[in-house]
Amino acid sequence: MDRLELKGSWNELKGKMKQAYGDLTDDDLIREEGKDDELLGKLQQKTGKSRDELVKWINSL
Repeated sequence: MDRLELKGSWNELKGKMKQAYGDLTDDDLIREEGKDDELLGKLQQKTGKSRDELVKWINSL
């Protein structure tokens, strides 16, 4: 599995994610250090994408 590697400002990434998926909220995108799996789980529920798809997409932002 790919590893989530966030580059740049988390606030910028959140904005891009919200643009792509309008139903994402700030609560969905709360990121705590060491809890990337929890964040990805929430995003999987909202987007219907697999973990690997989300990791690749987020890393490409």
